[in-house]
Amino acid sequence: MSIYDYKVTLENGDSYSLDKYKGHPMIIVNTATKCGFAPQFEQLEAIYKKYQDQGLIILGFPSDQFHQELADGQAAAAACRTQWGVTFPMHQMIKVNGSDADPLFKYLKGEAFGMLGGAIKWNFTKFLVDGEGNVVERVAPKTNPDKMIPAIEKVLAQ
Repeated sequence: MSIYDYKVTLENGDSYSLDKYKGHPMIIVNTATKCGFAPQFEQLEAIYKKYQDQGLIILGFPSDQFHQELADGQAAAAACRTQWGVTFPMHQMIKVNGSDADPLFKYLKGEAFGMLGGAIKWNFTKFLVDGEGNVVERVAPKTNPDKMIPAIEKVLAQ
């Protein structure tokens, strides 16, 4: 399987295949609006605005697995827009760890192990995917998204 075989659901309930983003580099991130790392939304949005015309897509996936998210994906997306100015696509609430983890995140974890092996350590684990669908980097929650810019520019230049 490739990343393009996965379907995801936007916060409004509309589902789509990641095949929609073939040829586009992506940052896929699990988010939580009540997390201490939530200011990263501003940095992710700045990166999105700077590079979206070059094809970069950022996809946010709210998760309450670490007990730092609102009641549902719609509430989380609304908070992201009003509090942090997020314009990139936000999705329905998912789980990122365990047997009932979202299939996309199972795939991402299998492609790029982290400090805890396959598990997601915390909110704001970021995965950089190149335009061919390869997971090229897994970035720790505490790492500022701006530190990803050299890798983002490299995949955009491919």
